[in-house]
Amino acid sequence: MPRNLDGTVALVTGASSGIGAATARFLAREGAAVTLAARRVDRLAELADEITRAGGRALIHETDVTDPIQARAMVETTVHDLGRLDIVINNAGVMLLGPIEDAPMEEWERMVHLNVLGLLYTAHAALPHLLKAAEIGPRRVADIINISSVAGRVARRGSGVYNLTKFGVGAFSESLRQEVTGRHVRVALVEPGAVTTELTSHLRPEIREQTALRLANMERLHADDIADAITYMVTRPRRVAINEMLIRPTEQEM
Repeated sequence: MPRNLDGTVALVTGASSGIGAATARFLAREGAAVTLAARRVDRLAELADEITRAGGRALIHETDVTDPIQARAMVETTVHDLGRLDIVINNAGVMLLGPIEDAPMEEWERMVHLNVLGLLYTAHAALPHLLKAAEIGPRRVADIINISSVAGRVARRGSGVYNLTKFGVGAFSESLRQEVTGRHVRVALVEPGAVTTELTSHLRPEIREQTALRLANMERLHADDIADAITYMVTRPRRVAINEMLIRPTEQEM
């Protein structure tokens, strides 16, 4: 029985865990060949084996998307080895919370480099191939999904630079959407609320403890919840573009 994404190729950054890994699984189940991109190759190998054993096709690419040369190589290798590129999931990111006063500057730089520049490098390298896929392909439409956050909508104390990066992702996504939507490249923004992933593991210990207390009584989303939403977006008919999706736990107020 034909699947929604048969004959297509997807690229997922930050695919070694969390939302990225879950999304790669979901897209593979729908028939897409998937490039798994991240720095932790051992994790990617496990995921690729899982996808292959389930009858899918997966390509591993060790990539640091904050390096524009690596980001471009990731895209070009995908097209060379898998034949095309129809879907990009810009998922790689980091959340380093804490007060602005006396903040470690390296945390700010890390967020800007990964959340903003990494996403820009990937989008820039992928766009010509997505435009081509929208002209010539099994679906005659292509998709780029940029993973933002509820932090891209609501500014909070202790989240200033993370807010800055995610608001920026939203602005870039909308501008790009206006440029390419007439050529059937759909640009979408996904804004998850609190999700049970490794994202909080990068926080400084005192900030991690504060965050855990704030979320302690909330049933958080699972990575599969976001992957399911992303899969819904990219499997819509050519005439349908879902440009933005905000997904929060039922109990999350902000």
